[in-house]
Amino acid sequence: MAAQLPEHFKCPISLEIMSDPVILSSGHTFDRSSIQRWLDAGHRTCPITKLPLPEHASLIPNHALRSLISNYAPISPLHHSPHPQTLISALTSPSSPLPSKLDALRLLTRLSRGDSLFRRRLADSPALVPALLACVDDDAALRHRALSLLLNLSLDDDAKVGLVAEGVLARLVAFLAAAPPSDCRAVAATLLTSLAVLDVNKATIGAFPRAIHALVSLVRDGKGRERKEAATALFAVCSFPDNRRRAVECGAVPVLLRSADSGLERSVEVIGVLAKCKEGREQVERFRGCVQILARVLRNGSPRGVQYALMALYSLCSHSEGSALEALRDGVWKFVKGWCTMIMPR
Repeated sequence: MAAQLPEHFKCPISLEIMSDPVILSSGHTFDRSSIQRWLDAGHRTCPITKLPLPEHASLIPNHALRSLISNYAPISPLHHSPHPQTLISALTSPSSPLPSKLDALRLLTRLSRGDSLFRRRLADSPALVPALLACVDDDAALRHRALSLLLNLSLDDDAKVGLVAEGVLARLVAFLAAAPPSDCRAVAATLLTSLAVLDVNKATIGAFPRAIHALVSLVRDGKGRERKEAATALFAVCSFPDNRRRAVECGAVPVLLRSADSGLERSVEVIGVLAKCKEGREQVERFRGCVQILARVLRNGSPRGVQYALMALYSLCSHSEGSALEALRDGVWKFVKGWCTMIMPR
Protein backbone atom coordinates (compact mmCIF):
# COMPACT_ATOMS: atom_id res chain seq x y z
CA MET A 1 0.00 0.00 0.00
CA ALA A 2 2.58 2.59 1.13
CA ALA A 3 4.96 1.29 -1.55
CA GLN A 4 2.79 2.99 -4.23
CA LEU A 5 3.74 6.42 -2.93
CA PRO A 6 6.84 8.11 -4.42
CA GLU A 7 10.13 6.65 -3.23
CA HIS A 8 11.43 10.01 -1.97
CA PHE A 9 8.58 10.00 0.57
CA LYS A 10 10.34 7.10 2.32
CA CYS A 11 13.00 7.43 5.02
CA PRO A 12 16.36 6.02 3.83
CA ILE A 13 16.78 4.30 7.21
CA SER A 14 13.36 2.78 7.95
CA LEU A 15 12.18 2.62 4.31
CA GLU A 16 8.75 3.73 5.58
CA ILE A 17 6.74 6.80 4.59
CA MET A 18 8.05 9.72 6.65
CA SER A 19 5.71 11.35 9.16
CA ASP A 20 8.17 14.01 10.36
CA PRO A 21 10.88 14.55 7.71
CA VAL A 22 13.96 16.46 8.87
CA ILE A 23 17.12 17.57 7.07
CA LEU A 24 20.52 16.55 8.41
CA SER A 25 23.53 18.84 8.02
CA SER A 26 24.69 16.55 5.19
CA GLY A 27 21.66 17.74 3.18
CA HIS A 28 19.82 14.42 3.25
CA THR A 29 16.30 14.00 4.66
CA PHE A 30 15.25 11.34 7.16
CA ASP A 31 12.24 10.63 9.37
CA ARG A 32 12.95 12.30 12.70
CA SER A 33 12.45 9.17 14.83
CA SER A 34 14.79 7.09 12.63
CA ILE A 35 17.67 9.56 12.48
CA GLN A 36 17.29 10.32 16.20
CA ARG A 37 17.71 6.61 16.97
CA TRP A 38 20.82 6.62 14.75
CA LEU A 39 22.29 9.57 16.67
CA ASP A 40 21.26 8.18 20.08
CA ALA A 41 23.13 4.99 19.23
CA GLY A 42 26.34 7.03 19.13
CA HIS A 43 26.76 7.38 15.36
CA ARG A 44 28.38 10.66 14.28
CA THR A 45 28.29 10.19 10.52
CA CYS A 46 25.57 10.64 7.92
CA PRO A 47 23.94 7.25 7.20
CA ILE A 48 24.12 7.94 3.45
CA THR A 49 27.35 9.86 2.81
CA LYS A 50 29.26 8.45 5.84
CA LEU A 51 30.75 11.94 6.30
CA PRO A 52 31.30 13.24 9.87
CA LEU A 53 28.54 15.24 11.55
CA PRO A 54 28.90 18.05 14.09
CA GLU A 55 29.00 16.94 17.73
CA HIS A 56 25.49 18.34 18.22
CA ALA A 57 23.83 17.53 14.91
CA SER A 58 20.84 19.75 14.13
CA LEU A 59 17.63 18.40 12.60
CA ILE A 60 15.83 20.96 10.43
CA PRO A 61 12.15 20.25 9.66
CA ASN A 62 11.53 19.66 5.96
CA HIS A 63 8.18 21.42 5.80
CA ALA A 64 7.99 21.26 2.02
CA LEU A 65 8.30 17.48 1.90
CA ARG A 66 5.95 17.03 4.83
CA SER A 67 3.35 19.10 2.97
CA LEU A 68 3.83 17.05 -0.19
CA ILE A 69 3.32 13.81 1.75
CA SER A 70 0.18 15.15 3.45
CA ASN A 71 -1.29 16.45 0.20
CA TYR A 72 -0.69 13.09 -1.45
CA ALA A 73 -3.13 11.43 0.94
CA PRO A 74 -6.32 11.86 -1.17
CA ILE A 75 -4.89 9.77 -4.01
CA SER A 76 -3.10 7.20 -1.89
CA PRO A 77 -4.51 3.66 -1.58
CA LEU A 78 -5.83 4.62 1.85
CA HIS A 79 -8.78 6.08 -0.03
CA HIS A 80 -9.91 2.53 -0.74
CA SER A 81 -9.15 0.98 2.66
CA PRO A 82 -11.77 0.50 5.36
CA HIS A 83 -12.37 3.60 7.42
CA PRO A 84 -10.48 3.27 10.71
CA GLN A 85 -13.60 3.99 12.73
CA THR A 86 -15.32 0.93 11.28
CA LEU A 87 -12.48 -1.28 12.50
CA ILE A 88 -12.20 0.50 15.85
CA SER A 89 -15.93 0.00 16.43
CA ALA A 90 -15.38 -3.73 16.12
CA LEU A 91 -12.95 -3.48 19.06
CA THR A 92 -15.09 -1.29 21.29
CA SER A 93 -18.51 -2.82 20.74
CA PRO A 94 -19.57 -5.15 23.60
CA SER A 95 -21.42 -7.30 21.06
CA SER A 96 -18.36 -7.93 18.85
CA PRO A 97 -17.31 -11.61 18.97
CA LEU A 98 -13.67 -12.51 19.47
CA PRO A 99 -13.07 -13.43 15.79
CA SER A 100 -14.30 -9.99 14.71
CA LYS A 101 -11.94 -8.28 17.13
CA LEU A 102 -9.05 -10.41 15.94
CA ASP A 103 -9.81 -9.58 12.31
CA ALA A 104 -10.03 -5.86 13.11
CA LEU A 105 -6.70 -5.91 14.96
CA ARG A 106 -5.07 -7.90 12.18
CA LEU A 107 -6.19 -5.42 9.53
CA LEU A 108 -5.39 -2.32 11.58
CA THR A 109 -1.91 -3.65 12.30
CA ARG A 110 -1.24 -4.47 8.66
CA LEU A 111 -2.53 -1.14 7.34
CA SER A 112 -0.63 0.91 9.91
CA ARG A 113 2.71 -0.90 9.70
CA GLY A 114 4.29 1.08 6.87
CA ASP A 115 1.89 3.96 6.33
CA SER A 116 2.13 7.10 8.43
CA LEU A 117 -0.97 8.56 6.78
CA PHE A 118 -3.11 5.70 8.04
CA ARG A 119 -1.52 5.97 11.49
CA ARG A 120 -2.52 9.62 11.65
CA ARG A 121 -6.10 8.67 10.88
CA LEU A 122 -5.99 6.17 13.71
CA ALA A 123 -4.56 8.78 16.07
CA ASP A 124 -7.63 10.95 15.47
CA SER A 125 -9.81 8.38 17.24
CA PRO A 126 -9.93 8.88 21.02
CA ALA A 127 -11.44 5.41 21.46
CA LEU A 128 -8.58 3.39 19.97
CA VAL A 129 -5.90 3.43 22.67
CA PRO A 130 -8.31 2.62 25.54
CA ALA A 131 -9.69 -0.24 23.43
CA LEU A 132 -6.19 -1.59 22.80
CA LEU A 133 -5.27 -1.37 26.47
CA ALA A 134 -8.44 -3.29 27.32
CA CYS A 135 -7.34 -6.00 24.87
CA VAL A 136 -3.93 -6.18 26.56
CA ASP A 137 -5.56 -6.53 29.97
CA ASP A 138 -8.44 -8.85 29.21
CA ASP A 139 -7.74 -11.43 26.53
CA ALA A 140 -4.59 -13.43 25.80
CA ALA A 141 -5.75 -14.07 22.22
CA LEU A 142 -5.89 -10.33 21.48
CA ARG A 143 -2.86 -9.27 23.53
CA HIS A 144 -0.06 -9.74 21.01
CA ARG A 145 -1.93 -8.02 18.18
CA ALA A 146 -2.96 -5.12 20.43
CA LEU A 147 0.64 -4.58 21.55
CA SER A 148 1.84 -4.81 17.95
CA LEU A 149 -0.65 -2.14 16.89
CA LEU A 150 0.43 0.12 19.77
CA LEU A 151 4.02 -0.40 18.59
CA ASN A 152 3.04 0.70 15.07
CA LEU A 153 1.31 3.80 16.44
CA SER A 154 4.44 4.70 18.40
CA LEU A 155 6.49 5.03 15.20
CA ASP A 156 5.39 8.66 14.87
CA ASP A 157 6.92 11.18 17.25
CA ASP A 158 3.64 13.06 17.64
CA ALA A 159 2.04 9.86 18.92
CA LYS A 160 4.79 8.91 21.39
CA VAL A 161 3.92 11.58 23.95
CA GLY A 162 0.21 11.01 23.41
CA LEU A 163 0.49 7.29 24.10
CA VAL A 164 2.27 7.96 27.40
CA ALA A 165 -0.38 10.54 28.32
CA GLU A 166 -3.14 7.99 27.63
CA GLY A 167 -1.77 5.54 30.16
CA VAL A 168 0.22 3.16 27.98
CA LEU A 169 3.31 3.38 30.20
CA ALA A 170 1.46 2.31 33.36
CA ARG A 171 -0.04 -0.72 31.59
CA LEU A 172 3.30 -1.73 30.06
CA VAL A 173 5.12 -1.63 33.39
CA ALA A 174 2.38 -3.63 35.09
CA PHE A 175 2.35 -6.13 32.23
CA LEU A 176 6.14 -6.59 32.23
CA ALA A 177 6.11 -7.16 35.98
CA ALA A 178 3.19 -9.60 36.16
CA ALA A 179 2.80 -11.43 32.87
CA PRO A 180 4.20 -14.93 32.37
CA PRO A 181 7.08 -15.35 29.89
CA SER A 182 5.85 -14.87 26.34
CA ASP A 183 6.63 -13.07 23.11
CA CYS A 184 4.18 -10.39 24.30
CA ARG A 185 6.66 -9.22 26.94
CA ALA A 186 9.29 -8.80 24.23
CA VAL A 187 6.88 -6.65 22.19
CA ALA A 188 6.05 -4.60 25.30
CA ALA A 189 9.76 -3.96 25.90
CA THR A 190 10.18 -2.98 22.25
CA LEU A 191 7.30 -0.54 22.64
CA LEU A 192 9.10 1.06 25.60
CA THR A 193 12.20 1.43 23.42
CA SER A 194 10.14 3.18 20.76
CA LEU A 195 8.54 5.54 23.27
CA ALA A 196 11.98 6.35 24.70
CA VAL A 197 13.18 7.85 21.42
CA LEU A 198 11.97 11.22 22.78
CA ASP A 199 13.92 12.75 25.68
CA VAL A 200 10.72 13.83 27.41
CA ASN A 201 9.58 10.20 27.43
CA LYS A 202 12.98 8.98 28.60
CA ALA A 203 12.57 11.23 31.65
CA THR A 204 8.97 10.11 32.20
CA ILE A 205 9.83 6.41 31.93
CA GLY A 206 12.81 6.76 34.26
CA ALA A 207 10.73 8.53 36.90
CA PHE A 208 7.78 6.15 36.60
CA PRO A 209 7.61 3.79 39.60
CA ARG A 210 9.22 0.40 38.90
CA ALA A 211 9.61 1.00 35.14
CA ILE A 212 13.39 0.54 35.14
CA HIS A 213 13.08 -2.20 37.77
CA ALA A 214 10.70 -4.12 35.48
CA LEU A 215 13.22 -3.98 32.62
CA VAL A 216 16.10 -5.06 34.85
CA SER A 217 14.01 -7.99 36.11
CA LEU A 218 13.18 -9.01 32.54
CA VAL A 219 16.88 -9.03 31.61
CA ARG A 220 17.52 -11.24 34.65
CA ASP A 221 14.55 -13.60 34.45
CA GLY A 222 13.30 -13.38 30.87
CA LYS A 223 13.63 -15.90 28.07
CA GLY A 224 15.42 -15.43 24.75
CA ARG A 225 14.13 -12.38 22.90
CA GLU A 226 12.61 -10.94 26.08
CA ARG A 227 16.05 -10.39 27.59
CA LYS A 228 17.45 -8.79 24.45
CA GLU A 229 14.51 -6.41 24.04
CA ALA A 230 14.60 -5.47 27.74
CA ALA A 231 18.32 -4.67 27.48
CA THR A 232 17.63 -2.59 24.36
CA ALA A 233 14.94 -0.64 26.23
CA LEU A 234 17.33 -0.07 29.15
CA PHE A 235 19.92 1.27 26.73
CA ALA A 236 17.40 3.72 25.26
CA VAL A 237 16.14 4.86 28.67
CA CYS A 238 19.65 5.19 30.15
CA SER A 239 20.90 7.34 27.30
CA PHE A 240 19.15 10.01 29.40
CA PRO A 241 21.76 10.81 32.08
CA ASP A 242 19.38 11.10 35.05
CA ASN A 243 18.22 7.52 34.51
CA ARG A 244 21.65 5.94 34.87
CA ARG A 245 21.72 6.33 38.63
CA ARG A 246 18.17 4.96 38.84
CA ALA A 247 19.19 1.87 36.89
CA VAL A 248 22.19 1.34 39.16
CA GLU A 249 19.94 1.63 42.21
CA CYS A 250 17.66 -1.04 40.71
CA GLY A 251 20.59 -3.47 40.64
CA ALA A 252 21.14 -3.27 36.88
CA VAL A 253 24.94 -3.61 36.89
CA PRO A 254 25.34 -7.17 38.27
CA VAL A 255 22.34 -8.37 36.24
CA LEU A 256 23.79 -6.92 33.04
CA LEU A 257 27.31 -8.23 33.66
CA ARG A 258 26.00 -11.74 34.33
CA SER A 259 23.93 -11.52 31.16
CA ALA A 260 26.95 -10.32 29.21
CA ASP A 261 28.98 -13.19 30.63
CA SER A 262 26.31 -15.63 29.42
CA GLY A 263 26.41 -14.20 25.89
CA LEU A 264 23.87 -11.35 25.82
CA GLU A 265 26.07 -8.74 24.14
CA ARG A 266 23.33 -6.10 24.25
CA SER A 267 23.92 -5.92 28.01
CA VAL A 268 27.46 -4.66 27.37
CA GLU A 269 26.00 -1.67 25.55
CA VAL A 270 24.03 -0.73 28.65
CA ILE A 271 27.13 -1.21 30.84
CA GLY A 272 29.01 1.15 28.55
CA VAL A 273 26.39 3.82 29.19
CA LEU A 274 26.08 3.19 32.94
CA ALA A 275 29.86 3.41 33.35
CA LYS A 276 29.61 7.08 32.40
CA CYS A 277 28.25 7.87 35.87
CA LYS A 278 30.17 7.53 39.14
CA GLU A 279 27.64 5.15 40.71
CA GLY A 280 27.72 2.90 37.66
CA ARG A 281 31.51 2.73 37.54
CA GLU A 282 31.68 1.86 41.23
CA GLN A 283 29.19 -0.98 40.79
CA VAL A 284 30.97 -2.35 37.72
CA GLU A 285 34.34 -2.25 39.52
CA ARG A 286 32.90 -4.16 42.50
CA PHE A 287 31.70 -7.00 40.27
CA ARG A 288 34.30 -9.74 40.36
CA GLY A 289 35.63 -10.50 36.90
CA CYS A 290 34.17 -7.41 35.23
CA VAL A 291 37.37 -6.61 33.32
CA GLN A 292 37.62 -10.19 32.06
CA ILE A 293 33.99 -10.13 30.87
CA LEU A 294 34.51 -6.88 28.98
CA ALA A 295 37.85 -8.08 27.62
CA ARG A 296 36.16 -11.17 26.12
CA VAL A 297 33.68 -8.94 24.31
CA LEU A 298 36.58 -6.76 23.18
CA ARG A 299 38.29 -9.76 21.61
CA ASN A 300 35.29 -11.69 20.28
CA GLY A 301 32.31 -9.34 20.07
CA SER A 302 30.59 -7.56 17.21
CA PRO A 303 31.82 -4.07 16.22
CA ARG A 304 29.05 -2.50 18.29
CA GLY A 305 29.79 -4.73 21.28
CA VAL A 306 33.48 -3.85 21.03
CA GLN A 307 32.59 -0.16 20.94
CA TYR A 308 30.68 -0.28 24.22
CA ALA A 309 33.11 -2.65 25.91
CA LEU A 310 35.78 -0.06 25.10
CA MET A 311 33.63 2.70 26.54
CA ALA A 312 33.16 0.80 29.79
CA LEU A 313 36.81 -0.20 30.12
CA TYR A 314 38.03 3.29 29.32
CA SER A 315 35.71 4.79 31.96
CA LEU A 316 36.79 2.21 34.55
CA CYS A 317 40.52 2.48 33.89
CA SER A 318 40.45 6.27 33.76
CA HIS A 319 38.95 6.47 37.25
CA SER A 320 40.33 3.37 38.98
CA GLU A 321 43.95 2.37 39.37
CA GLY A 322 42.86 -1.13 40.32
CA SER A 323 40.88 -1.59 37.11
CA ALA A 324 43.77 -0.17 35.08
CA LEU A 325 46.19 -2.65 36.64
CA GLU A 326 43.78 -5.51 35.99
CA ALA A 327 43.45 -4.41 32.37
CA LEU A 328 47.23 -4.30 32.11
CA ARG A 329 47.47 -7.84 33.45
CA ASP A 330 44.91 -9.02 30.93
CA GLY A 331 46.78 -7.28 28.13
CA VAL A 332 43.86 -5.10 27.04
CA TRP A 333 44.78 -1.62 28.36
CA LYS A 334 47.12 -0.85 25.46
CA PHE A 335 44.33 -1.75 23.06
CA VAL A 336 41.80 0.32 25.02
CA LYS A 337 44.07 3.37 25.18
CA GLY A 338 44.96 3.21 21.50
CA TRP A 339 41.51 2.70 20.03
CA CYS A 340 38.90 4.04 22.44
CA THR A 341 39.07 7.65 21.28
CA MET A 342 38.57 6.55 17.68
CA ILE A 343 35.54 4.34 18.34
CA MET A 344 33.87 5.81 21.42
CA PRO A 345 30.94 8.23 20.75
CA ARG A 346 31.55 11.72 21.98
